[in-house]
Amino acid sequence: MSAVSRNPVDLLRGDKRVECQNCALFRICLPKHVSAADLSSLEAIIIKRKATPRGQPLFKAGDKFSSIYAVRSGGIKTYRTDAEGNEQVCGFHLPGELVGLESIISDTSINSAKMLDTTSVCEIPFPELEALLPRMPQLQKELTRLLSREIVTSQWQLSLLGSKKADARVAALLCNISDRLEQRGYSATRFSLPMSRSDIGNFLGLTIETVSRSFTRLQRKGLLSVKGRMVTLLDLDNLRRLAGHTTLH
Repeated sequence: MSAVSRNPVDLLRGDKRVECQNCALFRICLPKHVSAADLSSLEAIIIKRKATPRGQPLFKAGDKFSSIYAVRSGGIKTYRTDAEGNEQVCGFHLPGELVGLESIISDTSINSAKMLDTTSVCEIPFPELEALLPRMPQLQKELTRLLSREIVTSQWQLSLLGSKKADARVAALLCNISDRLEQRGYSATRFSLPMSRSDIGNFLGLTIETVSRSFTRLQRKGLLSVKGRMVTLLDLDNLRRLAGHTTLH
């Protein structure tokens, strides 16, 4: 993504503005039919944040909600923490995806978000974005679609937790990641998982030991190969069958 400084104030603030049309993720983050004038207005409010190390927070539950974020590289997990300090992973966000949409209905952030790897994001201040929507119907339509997708994602996760065995849950998550990466122009069959086995287990309602055993069984069946966090899907069709068609497109 090419960044430009539009005025000296930006340099003093330590953030940089972004030329969206020069970003590899442009067609993912934004609708296809945005006019040059509207794109210029949108670019003017977007802030390119510096890369943040793994484990650092993007925002915390209870923080004042002010922005949504587009992942440029790396990965982010969203989670909630109970009264005893236990985390419940709510989702994983890959390059080209937006983080923080669930908090649009609230004045404060509903979930917390943390970097899974060294991660860079574009910050989109929501009050400024909201002011643009009335004259940008395509962007308004896209935002509505993304909010709807959040609901579908929640339903998909519940279907995994409620009815699938361990191997099917792991297979469904891998197929889901495969589909999302393919939509963004990345390999659908070979990718590095930004999340740990512990985070995968937390998200799927499984212990880390069960997740590890599932990966081992899937390898023995010839469905995939795993080396560290690098996963190669060797038989995507049969992996999808095992997942029971619960992948999220």
